[in-house]
Amino acid sequence: MRLPALDHNHTLPTKALFVMIRVMSKHPVPDVVKTLRYRPEFFGGHMSAVFQEVMRGTSEWSIGDRELMAAYVSKTNECEF
Repeated sequence: MRLPALDHNHTLPTKALFVMIRVMSKHPVPDVVKTLRYRPEFFGGHMSAVFQEVMRGTSEWSIGDRELMAAYVSKTNECEF
């Protein structure tokens, strides 16, 4: 399920960030980024902290191994990330 609010209800700084992402990458802003930036006090801010800990925190796996596993799982699930 995709929320229509993810396309319209962002703050001005977030909208500017999305424009920069589109210009620099020449691709639409991924929905996962829109979700993390939508109401960050409710979801995005907390999940960003969790993602950083999982992907960059102490682990027996290297950062590269974790990124590769995340990419594999995303591809398997037919997801952008």
